[in-house]
Amino acid sequence: MTDQDLDPATMREQYRSEIVAEESLAADPMRQFARWFQQAADAHVFEPNAMIVSTATPDGRPSSRTVLLKQFDEGGFVFFTNYGSRKGRELAENPHIALLFPWHPIARQVAVTGTASPIGRDETAAYFRSRPHGSQLGAWASEQSTVIGSRDELDRRYAELAARYPQGEQVPVPPQWGGLRVTPREVEFWQGHENRLHDRLRYTREASGWRIERLCP
Repeated sequence: MTDQDLDPATMREQYRSEIVAEESLAADPMRQFARWFQQAADAHVFEPNAMIVSTATPDGRPSSRTVLLKQFDEGGFVFFTNYGSRKGRELAENPHIALLFPWHPIARQVAVTGTASPIGRDETAAYFRSRPHGSQLGAWASEQSTVIGSRDELDRRYAELAARYPQGEQVPVPPQWGGLRVTPREVEFWQGHENRLHDRLRYTREASGWRIERLCP
């Protein structure tokens, strides 16, 4: 190492924030998520809907990537993807999934584990038509996760689609593209504190509702 090399072992921050008490939490994790999501947006966290999505093959080989959350409600979290992508193929064979919302500027994160399943085509079509025209074309141009010869080839595909479906003309919904709903089994809310004495509050789904427990940091 040289003097200019960064040593990650020396990088540390002291988190200073209010304690999260159990009695302050909502009764279910989706309402608690809505509170924290709004607070992240109010704090101008960059893309607060960005989440790390982790999937695994049936034999347990994991993979992760960043995806944008597009809907959430009492039923769970929804994102959209090409079903032929790596995550789409893995979830078709193994529906277990993990999400992580890393809101670093406010020393918070939300970790979700559960299962994923496709949403209805009508719901997919409604969202697809709300996307910018260029993003609609991009969903057709990219055979996500497959090998492509060059950037020029990708740009050529896009240009051909733009000529076929000019601005103002409706782009059909790709059959291989759609939404996935993550039904949570556990949701953990993490708040950073001084001396690494963080708050970790976990909701676990039970037959009678949600159990809330505090975990050691």
